[in-house]
Amino acid sequence: MGQFSMLGQVILALLLGGLLGWQRGARGKWAGPRTFAFVAGGSALFTVLSLYAFGADIARIASQIVVGIGFLGAGTILHTENRVVGLTTAAGLWMASAIGMSVGVGYYLLAVLVSLLALGIFMMDDRNYEKNLENKDTK
Repeated sequence: MGQFSMLGQVILALLLGGLLGWQRGARGKWAGPRTFAFVAGGSALFTVLSLYAFGADIARIASQIVVGIGFLGAGTILHTENRVVGLTTAAGLWMASAIGMSVGVGYYLLAVLVSLLALGIFMMDDRNYEKNLENKDTK
């Protein structure tokens, strides 16, 4: 595979991650388009490098991507008095990483469709869900 093809993969991952991050930024979340784009693009780049540059043990880098993103996600979760904040963003960063890895191994359709599904999930309004739960608790 040529370097321009690899660059195209990283660009696609950056765009897909940026799309997810755009939604988070529009909701006023801390991790926005740049963060999500870097996570997806970096995951794609590490995946491509593990496939074509590092030889024998390609699974080792993939497993380290998952661990690294878990660490990054943990840093986005805050616990306040009686609430946990940032859990959805952390899960979204984890998903963005998986999308980037999908692009890195050449599963473009999977990456695009999962990105659209994740965007749809991000766009769900949790506040209405939480209000419904509160209304059920008061009855």
